[in-house]
Amino acid sequence: MSAGLILAAPASGSGKTTITLGILRALARMGIPVRSGKSGPDYIDPRFHEAATGQPCLNLDAWAMTPERIKGIAWGDDLMLIEGAMGLFDGAPPDGRGATADLARHLGLPVVLIVDAASMAGSIAPLVAGFAGFAPDVRIGGVILNKVGSPRHETMLRHALEPMGIPVLGAVMRQTGIVTPSRHLGLVQAEERTDLEAFLDLAADHVAGSVDVDALTALAEPLPQARRTPIQPPAQSIAVARDRAFAFSYPHLLQDWQSAGAEVRLFSPLANDPIPEADLIYLPGGYPELYAGQLTGFIASLKSAAETTDIYGECGGYMVLGDGLTDAEGTRHEMAGLLRLETSFAKRKLHLGYRGVHAERGPFTGHWAAHEFHYATTLKAEGEPLFTAKDAEGNAQPPMGLRQGRAYGSFAHLIDPRS
Repeated sequence: MSAGLILAAPASGSGKTTITLGILRALARMGIPVRSGKSGPDYIDPRFHEAATGQPCLNLDAWAMTPERIKGIAWGDDLMLIEGAMGLFDGAPPDGRGATADLARHLGLPVVLIVDAASMAGSIAPLVAGFAGFAPDVRIGGVILNKVGSPRHETMLRHALEPMGIPVLGAVMRQTGIVTPSRHLGLVQAEERTDLEAFLDLAADHVAGSVDVDALTALAEPLPQARRTPIQPPAQSIAVARDRAFAFSYPHLLQDWQSAGAEVRLFSPLANDPIPEADLIYLPGGYPELYAGQLTGFIASLKSAAETTDIYGECGGYMVLGDGLTDAEGTRHEMAGLLRLETSFAKRKLHLGYRGVHAERGPFTGHWAAHEFHYATTLKAEGEPLFTAKDAEGNAQPPMGLRQGRAYGSFAHLIDPRS
């Protein structure tokens, strides 16, 4: 069934991730083929989705991708549930472009609104009415009440919503035992949780007992059929670092490179895997600052590889290419020394937002839509910049990244090329 549905919320913190995971795991346990998507440039939630379903979760980014690109990535044979980001209409400045609502428009899918009802009763009606009537081209197909305090509270909420005619698909009671721990970039990664399967099953038990899953899936509507044109790979063979320290690679990019004929070879720096022979070594973002002391062997092999192979690092991978990285406790770790870069987490500073970047040289030339999200402070960055940059509003930003010899990198997470 090539159909889809969007799960969104009025605001961040409404519990949509936990409910989405519970629904995904419940459907998978029922034997219903289901896959998932995530709105925006999120790396953490999609890995939890994949653990819940056993299927890749693809990022669908209405700021960085064209509508046709989104349709091509979303198209498939199974039911697709797409988890929104932030509030339904929250996007990039100045006009909110890239919001989950834009995905609903591009894909023509209804939205199930997950509402944190913990501190309201009758007031839920004008809230839902406001979202339902705000944009005629964004359809609210149903509501899930979350963090409900008691059966009496549920009755009050349902009574308030009844005149609106929007189906209430379930009421999920407050549950303190389902916890998604967090750190400075969001949730702890799925592969770091030793209780991951138990957590997903608990979420499925809790949600499936509270939500009418059959009624929810019945709201799904056909996805628009579109041809997916793969992005041309940056090299014919690409060695991609993949483990807890380098976890932030976009599945749609790796899939595109393979579909276009490139060979993608995964390896784990933390496991001291030898770097595979390749035309390009790709170091994604992640949490190298948490594992800096375990990367000594990898860094030595990276220095050797740089004599004959191009290396590209983004965010965490970029920091590893530098001279040194200081962790949150103030300890400095020697890095690869391939770029004149010093970074530190001892004094954190948030850098967040979409970026439009352009490079004349390196593996990723031309214009790219990108995203920056990190707390590292740059103590030193000397040399030739890699990218010119603009913010989401088109304002010029300082150049991003560095290039030196065969090493290239920046804090920008590249999402999709722009014409």
